[in-house]
Amino acid sequence: MKKILLIVIIISFQLLAQNKINVNHKYQELKCSTCHTCEIPTKEKPCLIDCPRDKMITIEHKAEEGPVVLTIDRLKKQTDIYKPVIFTHRLHAEMSDMAGGCKMCHHYNPPGKVIGCKECHEIDRNRIDISKPDLKGAYHQQCMNCHRQWSGKVECLSCHDLNANQKKSEKQKEIDATKKVHKKVEPPKIIKFETPKSSSKFVEFLHEEHFNLFSIECQKCHSNESCNKCHYKFKPVPASQKSTLEKHTKCSNCHDTKSNCTMCHSNNAKNAFNHLERTGFDINKFHSKLTCQRCHVEKGKFIGLNSDCSTCHGIWTKDNFKHSLVGLQLDETHLEFDCTECHQNKKFEKPTCKNCHDDKEFPKDKPGKLVK
Repeated sequence: MKKILLIVIIISFQLLAQNKINVNHKYQELKCSTCHTCEIPTKEKPCLIDCPRDKMITIEHKAEEGPVVLTIDRLKKQTDIYKPVIFTHRLHAEMSDMAGGCKMCHHYNPPGKVIGCKECHEIDRNRIDISKPDLKGAYHQQCMNCHRQWSGKVECLSCHDLNANQKKSEKQKEIDATKKVHKKVEPPKIIKFETPKSSSKFVEFLHEEHFNLFSIECQKCHSNESCNKCHYKFKPVPASQKSTLEKHTKCSNCHDTKSNCTMCHSNNAKNAFNHLERTGFDINKFHSKLTCQRCHVEKGKFIGLNSDCSTCHGIWTKDNFKHSLVGLQLDETHLEFDCTECHQNKKFEKPTCKNCHDDKEFPKDKPGKLVK
């Protein structure tokens, strides 16, 4: 009996220990099947699948939310040659807004936690997984790729001070670094591209409309771009030397660039986006104060919605819909009618009186009174 009780206690302890959430699982509510192929993964048999972080929730942060300056000193035990690096974090975060955002360095940010380099990259150079750089390699790879393009110089003293150099204290360097800010980028309202080889003269891109109205993030178009895109010290590749595929790459994320050229190419200036003209659905009557995302819930996708009111509002009846909300309070006679008596389709557009009256027509004749 004692042996049986002892076995039960041991099994219970193992189950509780298995279900305990460790430091790597505390950021989100995860199911084991998200990362593991077997039902009960263990340390000896983890059954790991390829890292699914690209499909998981990543939180984007604004530059001002992060620290102004960081002192990178995790590697100070590895060398006695250099002082810690004073890294102008906010300045770099402001610049990254036009080149991929936080994800350039913080590849995956679950809710409630910004994951730093040291949490994924090992300090020890004798790592087991050679596909992932150690911490020193990750730091240098991340910095040198940009600095090489920007200045062409990647020598150690670009970022490091020698320990023997006593010109400035770390505290003074931090104070100096806080004064550095990136000039605020004023996005253009319209960008015009000349297309002399096309059947039309130009493409007029309504830039402000895309990020203000459609809430398209800068990184959607400006990912993987270096500072040289705007502050070029090296001669950029002329548009004439780029292939048609390269020119259309960013637009084709949302638009059909193969068969609907007139969507962008024109000989006349583009008008601002009009929902009724473009889609046939008038949002100015009752939906003008809503954001696009209230109806277009799938990020970056604005087509394919059913314009029937019941798609969002469910089934309306005379009992669950207050007609005065649309500005017309029905009289006692019409109050008893089903909605379909006057509205012939599910879009509840202009009603008809022909089902009952030969001599009446809306809006000249109204089935009630107008209200505010």
